[in-house]
Amino acid sequence: MLGTREAKTFRFGMEVRDLALTPEQKKERVAEYVQLLKKSQGIILAEFGGLAMPGMNTLRNRVRDSQGEVRVVKNSLAAIAMRDAGLSASTEKITGSTLMAFGIVDVVGVAKAVVDSARESEFLKIKGGLLNGKLLTAAEVKALASLPPLPVVRARLAGLLKAPATKMAGTIAAPARKVVGVVQAYSQKTAAA
Repeated sequence: MLGTREAKTFRFGMEVRDLALTPEQKKERVAEYVQLLKKSQGIILAEFGGLAMPGMNTLRNRVRDSQGEVRVVKNSLAAIAMRDAGLSASTEKITGSTLMAFGIVDVVGVAKAVVDSARESEFLKIKGGLLNGKLLTAAEVKALASLPPLPVVRARLAGLLKAPATKMAGTIAAPARKVVGVVQAYSQKTAAA
């Protein structure tokens, strides 16, 4: 890996390599997290310990399909980024192996993707989240995921807006149809006489 500092230590007579982040890399990561936090409508926090790579790839693809992003975060850097972004961060939610799913366009779709993945894998557990600066519990994230996604809400809204216009057009056209019917009946009556 480029840009990482490799430290060699020995444990039980075996060489162990630690790949530590440099201070510059830590600042870059915090800046990236702050940028994602500021442009996101909400975030979902989850624990992923033991989740195999195919499961992680499935989660990433689902979140990407919902126009979001997933980052595996270093807890201390995530807490700093949340503080720098002006968000309330609960330290109990940022423990263990943490991933953040950022809902940039459709936070409901991102929540649904994470919750669905958590249902399929025993290793992925919802910790909570943030929605418009408000801290959410795991149950609230699951409730958020049960809402219809943004495209469905838009389609329903368009249908609601379209229905009154169609009804109004029918109401306006009804008297004209009646007048046409009266004129047609009168012309048939005069033609028969």
